[in-house]
Amino acid sequence: MKILPSLLLSLGLCVSGELLAQAAAPAYPNLKPADHIVAVVNDEVITQVELTDRLELALRQLRQQGTSLPPRNELERQMLERMIIDKLQLQRAREIGLHVDDAVLEQTLQRIAANNNMSMEQFRETLQRDGIPFANFREEIRNEMTIARVREREVDNRIVVSEGEIDNFLNSQATGSGNQEYEVSHILLRLPEGATPEQIQRTQAKADDIYRRLQAGEDFAQMAAAYSDAPDGLRGGSLGARPLDRMPGIFAEAVVKLAPGQLAPILRSSNGFHIVKLLAKGGATVPPQVQQTHARHILIKVDELVSDVEAKRRLDDLHERLKNGAKFEELARLFSQDGSAAKGGDLGWLYPGDTVPDFERVMDQLAPGEISVPIRSPFGYHLVQVLERRMQDVSDERKRAAAREALKERKLDEAYQDWLRQERDRAYVDIRLDEH
Repeated sequence: MKILPSLLLSLGLCVSGELLAQAAAPAYPNLKPADHIVAVVNDEVITQVELTDRLELALRQLRQQGTSLPPRNELERQMLERMIIDKLQLQRAREIGLHVDDAVLEQTLQRIAANNNMSMEQFRETLQRDGIPFANFREEIRNEMTIARVREREVDNRIVVSEGEIDNFLNSQATGSGNQEYEVSHILLRLPEGATPEQIQRTQAKADDIYRRLQAGEDFAQMAAAYSDAPDGLRGGSLGARPLDRMPGIFAEAVVKLAPGQLAPILRSSNGFHIVKLLAKGGATVPPQVQQTHARHILIKVDELVSDVEAKRRLDDLHERLKNGAKFEELARLFSQDGSAAKGGDLGWLYPGDTVPDFERVMDQLAPGEISVPIRSPFGYHLVQVLERRMQDVSDERKRAAAREALKERKLDEAYQDWLRQERDRAYVDIRLDEH
């Protein structure tokens, strides 16, 4: 399916490499006569039919990527574990009330189609030709967006960066030591929290065996697909190209000593054992400028007098008036409930991080002149319009803010894996794959 790479870029999300397989798999809300349960995850089940569908399409994806296929039984077990992790994250989203509504989802789908130079109708037809029901694809996009928001709330927003870390980061940038990019792939063998000595020994032995096989010439991407507990396993374990300062610390210390094509010694972290390979390294990429966005908005607050439903209804009405030719600045002056109303909703030039994540995520996806559907933030519901964008030199204060974000990114992978491990350990999971 040729649209997949640009689809992933258009989402601006951490979309899993299994999206195609998930979308193409039909939904099975009830057990079929020839079906059976292969796992129970809290109060939900995964069936053999669902697992087989995911497995077959994952194999198709690996073939399209040119990755050597791992043994089917090994990939099946790994695929089941990934389905369990996805289900746990979606269950957590329901627990904390996270939901991607239809309006935001439709806008995202339209953007995906546009980024692939297609109308929505052409996009539907392309998916259909590839054997992917549009309804399934649509819900998988919703799931991926939901998982990204769960990660943001449960992990991203809880990472702490000290002022000393920022000072060290800026010093490394000044000397150029943090500018070189490293393209890295990895395999994670996760350990449960409070692992017993026997579990540690068993996982260490498995890591040693995989490492020996890699040294003997087996394909890294194939081994990652078969054995890695990280979400990027089906992408060959690729972390992409990053400067050291945006890489997990344990990886950064290891890859700086490697030549392209080399494996680092097996690494141990709180999450388990890591096998890391350096694929390539390149030159400096840190830009001297950052992108600013000139935006305006209309805000309807949610409070004890205005319900969530009523606030959204009011903005839906305003959105319809804008589509019929009303002027944004006039509606903002009349209806927006914040200090920007007097300026026609104008927020001025915004740096990354100036607004709350829900607002910034939508704003960053808008083209100049485009108006969003009503979106929810902690303040209420907004209509957002991007007026223009520019690259701007950054002040010392902004450099520190950018450094903080870079360091948060460096810590994200390990923190996310740690959170996934905790969710997995505290859940009730009954795997029945070998019972039939």
